[in-house]
Amino acid sequence: MNKRLFLFIALMAFKFQLIAQILAPMYDILIKEGHVIDPKNGIDAIMDVAIKGGKIYSIGKNLSATDAKQIVDATGLKVVPGLIDIHAHVFAGTQPDHYLSDGLSALMPDGYTFRVGVTTLVDCGGAGWKNFATFKKNVIDVSQTRVLSFLNIVGEGMRGGLYEQDVADMNPKLAATAAKQYKDFIVGFKLAHFNGADWTPTIRVVEAGNLAEIPVIIDFGGSQPNLSIKDLFFKYLRPGDIYTHTYAALNGAREEIIDANNTLKPFVLEAQKRGIIFDVGYGGASFNYTQAIPATKAGLFPNTISTDLHTGSMNGSMKDQLSVMSKFMNLGMPLVEIIKASTWKPAQVINRTGLGNLSEGSEADIAILNIRKGKFGFYDKTGYKVNGTEKFECELTIKGGKIVYDLNGLANPIYVK
Repeated sequence: MNKRLFLFIALMAFKFQLIAQILAPMYDILIKEGHVIDPKNGIDAIMDVAIKGGKIYSIGKNLSATDAKQIVDATGLKVVPGLIDIHAHVFAGTQPDHYLSDGLSALMPDGYTFRVGVTTLVDCGGAGWKNFATFKKNVIDVSQTRVLSFLNIVGEGMRGGLYEQDVADMNPKLAATAAKQYKDFIVGFKLAHFNGADWTPTIRVVEAGNLAEIPVIIDFGGSQPNLSIKDLFFKYLRPGDIYTHTYAALNGAREEIIDANNTLKPFVLEAQKRGIIFDVGYGGASFNYTQAIPATKAGLFPNTISTDLHTGSMNGSMKDQLSVMSKFMNLGMPLVEIIKASTWKPAQVINRTGLGNLSEGSEADIAILNIRKGKFGFYDKTGYKVNGTEKFECELTIKGGKIVYDLNGLANPIYVK
């Protein structure tokens, strides 16, 4: 081919490509006039959010609506990072004696996440090092929801009963090896349901955390007499480790954070200042207003808000992530702090700081929420009920730059052809 002809063709191709880029929409999705709350970046204002290529492209005022494939009118709504639930149970399976580890009490995630604004959740101890590969294959790899894992220190995972009492199966080195092998998915270690008056399981899970340089989350209690939570916070756990089921009263199965005088024990706030992460982990039996009301009045709001989602909690007083968030809004937790405890703080806790924020260039995971006004009843597992006038409702969820849930057809067009 003649050199001049080749150069001419190349130049024309470049011009056509440039024209196509100019004529193409600048944004894949443009969210207009929403109240953006992004705790990482200190944003709490009416703004527009533009998404392109699965990432946050721009945040600003009066972004041009003619430059988008889809436009979402978020007037009067809250636009926040995709919610992160760090305590859920999604290692669903078919084994009748496996509880939350490839068993019948766990749930496949996608039916319970996007409709409440959750784009990322962490399975909390369902799998151990012996069966994590099965969990990854059967759940993580086939879910649209981003699924991560706190690996159980018990090799068999959360199978219940005697399996979770087997100290011999709590191997820090094998657990740490698995965490390093699957570092893209395993964000920490879990200890749960141990009933002995013995610190050995706590020591071993923290050892695994040290070996893999990741946090641990503790579902503590069961021993008689109770092991000291003050010792747990100050002698065994490290700053950045997580105490879940913070507001539970378990009929004497563990020491509670509220004393006999209905007062928050002062060392609890000291532990939070030290860096211990206090997680809700609501569950079917792990939240009591008799703990939460005096604790929050004394200033102990959770660092992270989570559900402990499983078949035993989803249809009880827990329901879902937004229901738990609504309870804390009704308890007086500031709105920005509720959003932070459901987005940016959990992202920091699990060392996934590319999530939970709306920084330009970050993953375009977004929840658009309505704060519904009305008369609502919030109750716990005992039937203790408090009344409220506001609750969260999800209008639209975006995961990785794509609309995955739209309650009322806010997107225009609803589907891109």
